[in-house]
Amino acid sequence: MPRLHILSALAASLLAGAASANEFGDPEKGADIFKQCKSCHQIGEGAKHRVGPHLNGIFGRAAGSMEDAKYSKSMLRAGDDGLIWTEETLDAYIENPKALVSKTRMSFRGIKDREERSHLLAYLRAYSDNPADIPEAEPTATGTDHDLDPAILAIQGDPEYGDYLSSECKTCHQTSGANDGIPGITGWPTEDFVVAMHAYKRKLRPHPVMQMMAGRLSDEEIAAIAAYFKDLE
Repeated sequence: MPRLHILSALAASLLAGAASANEFGDPEKGADIFKQCKSCHQIGEGAKHRVGPHLNGIFGRAAGSMEDAKYSKSMLRAGDDGLIWTEETLDAYIENPKALVSKTRMSFRGIKDREERSHLLAYLRAYSDNPADIPEAEPTATGTDHDLDPAILAIQGDPEYGDYLSSECKTCHQTSGANDGIPGITGWPTEDFVVAMHAYKRKLRPHPVMQMMAGRLSDEEIAAIAAYFKDLE
């Protein structure tokens, strides 16, 4: 089916649903935004893997699961941990790739504008298996409250307190920053660290141990640990 027909059919299905098309983004606008992705990804009829995998049927796919595609160790690990590409996880990844999947090969700084992301996701949905199911059914159900409060990002962490709190982190993560089996976190920008920890806290990142660890920490404690590891040499 030609792309414009697919997009028109998707837009019609969204308009017929309980929510308006604007709430879930405009796939036609998303097609234009997708130009940022074309250097690495293809989508649509005849799409093939490039630097990154093709994006046909991305909704409901396990991270790092496409045959013959080249993935980072971090992406493969995320898939093994149970990361599935849904509206919520894709939105978080497109906003800040390295905050959701540490050391991903995708050298893209992300799309900070939520409306632009919604347009892009609407476009990607046009090539999912059952776009007419939006928004009622997984894997294209819409998540809520996945934008981190700017007030949390503004917290100035105390690195000395972070050093005190970091003992459990150091049982797995090497302070040298080495990435042997477990990703290094030394030298991470504080914002990326905080967003990643809150992604575990909200169960966007699927690793159960990290979900448990992050769930124990307050916003101030996460900020302190982030400040400590940022300047660790």
